[in-house]
Amino acid sequence: MGRNQIIDSLLVELDGQAPSGYFLALHIRFAAPLMMFQTYDPVWSDHYTRNAYALRDPIVAWGISRTGPTRWSEIDLPDPFGIMAEAREYGLVFGVCVSCGPMTSRTIASLARSDREFTDQEIAEISGVVLKLHNESKPPDHMTDAEIEALKVVASGERYAAGAARLGISESALKARLAAARRKLFARTSAEAIQRAKDYRLL
Repeated sequence: MGRNQIIDSLLVELDGQAPSGYFLALHIRFAAPLMMFQTYDPVWSDHYTRNAYALRDPIVAWGISRTGPTRWSEIDLPDPFGIMAEAREYGLVFGVCVSCGPMTSRTIASLARSDREFTDQEIAEISGVVLKLHNESKPPDHMTDAEIEALKVVASGERYAAGAARLGISESALKARLAAARRKLFARTSAEAIQRAKDYRLL
């Protein structure tokens, strides 16, 4: 099973633990995550984004400043904008936040339900899934100069044939380098790989 398939199966597990949805930001670096997933009600998600709540959300603040798991009800940070109370109106009544990884590559997950608190056992299982997701999605420690050059050529707008000629390689060799770069950056398309490489200051 490839790493993307492993990540997909772990996301299915996470979804099964979050009756009212979840939010997951993997490897936050330079204020942006490598990957982000969320299954909350789109009405809440749109409202949250429109109001820039991520900058003021006590759950996010807790996840950035601490590691480990905690129930939302145990978060002791101020919520002057009443985000938690507002979330309850959208069915996000009980929740758990899990944070792991170093400050330079932090992963934060937040799962919700409307009926009851998460049990200790559920929190332990969720923490295990989030940690696996963090480890499976680890950004590349090393990309070859050839892979970076291939991304740069495509990012400049060159077509494969012209880009390959510019690098003095065959078109199939260029495509192979791009495929390797996509795998290392967990990208499904070259455009996505280019954006992630830029996010990680590789380009």
